[in-house]
Amino acid sequence: MKALARNNNKLLTLRKKRSLISYTSPNSLISEQYRTLRTNIQFASVDQTNRTFIITSPGHNEGKTTTTVNLAISMAQQGEKVLLVDADIKNPMLHHAFKINNNTGLTNVLVGQTELNDAIFQTEIGRLGVLPSGPTPPNPSELIGSKAMKELMKKLLEEYDLIFFDCPPVLEATDTKILANQCDSVLLVVKYGKTDKGSALEANRVLNMCNAKLLGVILNEKK
Repeated sequence: MKALARNNNKLLTLRKKRSLISYTSPNSLISEQYRTLRTNIQFASVDQTNRTFIITSPGHNEGKTTTTVNLAISMAQQGEKVLLVDADIKNPMLHHAFKINNNTGLTNVLVGQTELNDAIFQTEIGRLGVLPSGPTPPNPSELIGSKAMKELMKKLLEEYDLIFFDCPPVLEATDTKILANQCDSVLLVVKYGKTDKGSALEANRVLNMCNAKLLGVILNEKK
């Protein structure tokens, strides 16, 4: 039993390293690609102020959370004060990436149960904070579209340079459409060999319908 526990701990550490590769392996080729993505986003934002970003995908398992985490790490490494927000309330993943508790988070703040500062986890990565999703409520879409959410975003912008929202797949959740309309830019993650052309085009159409500003598409795991 003890050997199994040690192996499980090693597995958790390995998964964390992969999720946070821009931090754990800053000299790797993958980390350099995230820095290139960071630069491309900055160039694309020259003519407008982009401080709030949504990262979404057409469907599940296309790499949006890993992309969100490592892009945020790259921005923080450059000196920006960055907050990661888990807005994928029904299927939260950020707390797994950072191995933190998800008992308190975004949903608690929105319903007034918890103060914002008590819900934000300060990571070991300088200038990077994480706001987990918190417990899943019966009405996530109503919370995301609430006045409390708009007020929270204003408050966060007073404290952070950049805010990244890890959102549900845009073709499967109303939450993403609501938040996309309120944020500066949207980044759409598609996965090589998994995302079909029809889903990608439909995701683009849906984002256009909700007046979202699609900054670009990120092709993930191209061979």
